[in-house]
Amino acid sequence: MKIAFIYDTAFPWVTGGAERRIYEIGSRLAKRGHDVHVFSLGYWMLDDKYKYQESIRYEGITYHSVGKPVDLYTDDNSRSIREALYFARKVFTKANLEDFDIVDCQGFPYFSCFSSKFKTMRNKPELVITLHEVWNDYWYEYLGKKGFFGKIVEKGIFHLTDNFICVSELTKNNLLKNHKPSNIEIIANGVNIRDITYIDPSDKFSDIIFAGRLIPEKHVELLIKAMRIVVDKHPFAKCYIIGEGPAEYDLKKSVKAHKLESNIIFEGFYEDQNELYSVMKSSSVFVLPSEREGFGIVVIEANACGLPVITLNSPMNAAKDLVTHDNGFVVNYNPQNLAQLIEYYIGDGLNRQVRANCRNYAKNFDWESITSKTEDYYYKILKY
Repeated sequence: MKIAFIYDTAFPWVTGGAERRIYEIGSRLAKRGHDVHVFSLGYWMLDDKYKYQESIRYEGITYHSVGKPVDLYTDDNSRSIREALYFARKVFTKANLEDFDIVDCQGFPYFSCFSSKFKTMRNKPELVITLHEVWNDYWYEYLGKKGFFGKIVEKGIFHLTDNFICVSELTKNNLLKNHKPSNIEIIANGVNIRDITYIDPSDKFSDIIFAGRLIPEKHVELLIKAMRIVVDKHPFAKCYIIGEGPAEYDLKKSVKAHKLESNIIFEGFYEDQNELYSVMKSSSVFVLPSEREGFGIVVIEANACGLPVITLNSPMNAAKDLVTHDNGFVVNYNPQNLAQLIEYYIGDGLNRQVRANCRNYAKNFDWESITSKTEDYYYKILKY
């Protein structure tokens, strides 16, 4: 099969759940003999190694730049509509999709789905839309009255094709509230179980760890408030916040205001994903206080490292559906309750059974099996 993935950013130059999914599935499909391409904004061209190279070959995938990288977020920390429109226009004018069998467009940021539909109409490669989230009325919470337009655009993509992949049950259910496509399948995100198994723990021990983009909806401020309570009983408790983003300045300001500079360390994103796994293995609990996750791949990554996860009880947080009493806890937005759970995990350290439960759960999400499900789904569409 000749397969094209459409998304505005690309891993490893930009880290995120959708970027990593495309890379992990795409590189494995390429190893299986498929011709895999990614049409994206050329973030790799910011790297000196690939400067001025509009098309590159990386890990078996051919990456095509349809335009220069631009800012993804506005000054108020919301996703840039201008960037989304820019990428959609570039897909429309520069992406050559004529001779592909499958064009898999990521549902967000929406406008590129319309461009992809138009580009697949002439020679009729099959259009698949992969949905990481469906927001419905959450648009009003995110954009206020302007959310009406976001909701209309989101609904519009549901009528572009009958082929939908949803990464979680929550996303599928939210889709079905709007439209009932004939070919919908849940194919979750995954982890590299074999690679993670053989990574050694880091010598940088931490009690608590968070990893992700520093944006308001991740609610890292809740973790900071909880840490203020935790250090009263555990004055040497250490928390690593691994990530970058528009909320970083305010979060660092909050840490300073709470006098937690010696307890909370900002690390930035690691260039090597294995370094993150190594630090996870040297930690006691992973905290994901996010109100909105389309899947929550970091939950499975933490579990694969033997690390339990505490996440937020929010209707738009699909990560909460990945957490049970065997591999973590779900908590309401309450610093005191979060602090108590953190103290539960760091008080006496993790026992072997807890770590084993987490690892066993993560085995259900190995990228190899996720790739096989995706490959079978494509074959079913093409009736091979």
